[in-house]
Amino acid sequence: MKGRMKKGKSPSSRRGEIQHLYQCYTSEQTILPVCALLKFLHKEQMELTANEEMAESLIDRYEIEETARESRSMTFEGFLRYMESKDCCVFDQAHTSVYQYMDQPLTNYFISSSHNTYLTGDQLVGRSHLDAYVCALRKGCRCLEIDCWDGPDMEPVVYHGYTLTTKILFKDVITTVEQHAFEVSAYPVILSLENHCSKEQQEVIAQYLISILGEKLLRTPLDHPTTGDIPSPNELKYKILIKNKKLKPPIKTDDAAGTQAEESVDEGEEEEEEEDDVEDEDQHTKAKFWSPRKAGSKTKKKKVAKALSDLVVYTRSVKFISFSHSKDNQNYYENTSMAEKKARKLAKASGSDFVEHNQKFLSRIYPAGSRTSSSNYNPQEFWNVGSQLVALNFQSLGLPMDLNDGRFQDNGGCGYVRKPAVLMSSQKSFDPSCSQHRQKPTHLLLKVISGSNLPISRSGKGLDSFVRVEMHGIASDSRRKNTNTVKNNSLSPHWDADMNFSISVPELCLIRFCVREQTGLLSSEFVGQYTLPFTSLKKGYRWVPLRSRDGCSLDPATLFVFVWYS
Repeated sequence: MKGRMKKGKSPSSRRGEIQHLYQCYTSEQTILPVCALLKFLHKEQMELTANEEMAESLIDRYEIEETARESRSMTFEGFLRYMESKDCCVFDQAHTSVYQYMDQPLTNYFISSSHNTYLTGDQLVGRSHLDAYVCALRKGCRCLEIDCWDGPDMEPVVYHGYTLTTKILFKDVITTVEQHAFEVSAYPVILSLENHCSKEQQEVIAQYLISILGEKLLRTPLDHPTTGDIPSPNELKYKILIKNKKLKPPIKTDDAAGTQAEESVDEGEEEEEEEDDVEDEDQHTKAKFWSPRKAGSKTKKKKVAKALSDLVVYTRSVKFISFSHSKDNQNYYENTSMAEKKARKLAKASGSDFVEHNQKFLSRIYPAGSRTSSSNYNPQEFWNVGSQLVALNFQSLGLPMDLNDGRFQDNGGCGYVRKPAVLMSSQKSFDPSCSQHRQKPTHLLLKVISGSNLPISRSGKGLDSFVRVEMHGIASDSRRKNTNTVKNNSLSPHWDADMNFSISVPELCLIRFCVREQTGLLSSEFVGQYTLPFTSLKKGYRWVPLRSRDGCSLDPATLFVFVWYS
């Protein structure tokens, strides 16, 4: 490319780098005419659909010098404003709005999902708070978990059972959800109830759901869903669905056995979570910290109250037995939940079966019970098999939540992202653990040029910084590469590092840019990061916004990169 910067000859500041590009296209002139700007858009930014009208609109938007505007040209200051605008962000700005087809069944989408949503800290003595639900919803979360237990005075409470976590009232949780459910997204919210209540308090739960949620609560199936059995996100807009166990349909009989059948219930999520957690949990930790259960409480199963059962429409929780059992017995409106350890075993042993299962049914994955500090697993391994409800502890910061934020930044941050075609094909099976998926992989060139306005180090000096670029996708696509370390420079570190990646399934890939401070020969600390889907990556010279560990903008801290792929 004409403006490509050569190693060792690049200017030392962001402004200088952009000036170098500008001069490559102005030739002997002092300003950039519209035809040269269009050439830059085509050759450097790979904006292949750009025309003269688009180039002129950029002049109108970013050029403030009147004579330049009149001559349909751009001064350097106007060009600089354009290069530092959202139009040159590495994230495709068309993806900041809902742009995907939202009329397919819910099973065709990844759905932003939270585990133990009420907690603001760890799983043992952490605080339960209504703000945790508000924060999750404002992040675009569409599946919230509520652990319901009997409370005093017939008021159900929400907390992590058998622990010292604090308790909040169920009715307050539902009021909070009603107020904030559709603040950032119109698409449906699923309330995943982990229900430990007596029948009497379940009836109270049902009454609160009906009285507080009102018309937002989905209580009956849609008349004619256009997608067949399971409705689409569009058809369920502004609706709240209840995910819980449900009574089996009554068996018609003349004797008392009919009543008995009506009260029987499939084993569902709560028993399954307990069983999986027993497998996964560090028993010593549990014995040391957890409050004791009442004698016999572990084996006693709760019956579902009819009033609550009646509110379960498209999201009935059933126990997972096997993929073949689900194929033969599971109904479209039933979903399964499993702990990460069990899901990981299945993904490794039967990846293509897992993918096929998730084409028909919703599946929810949740963190192992042994994660008492509320740490998270890497969600990518379960998106790779098409699981829709990959639930994370939203209060826990770090790589897993960075990936979740990156995944669901797509499609306008609405909490629903369409699964790629490779996970939905009925003709060709897909196993993410197989390394060969297509004859021609995608080749990605990333040139990490420089940084700008990075935070200073704790010592008050400039950072000794490097950039780590990580690919997160199927196992054979997942890798990371580092730039060299630039010492004592937070203002304008210059790395000028070329990185090449070969990606076999780019439509599943996330890219994470992570700035780190070198603190020792083999040690480094997090400074800032930005994660986005490969499919939202813009080609050309782009700036990368940086976010802190808690996901907040570190503006004006940015990276300057060049992106090309084919």
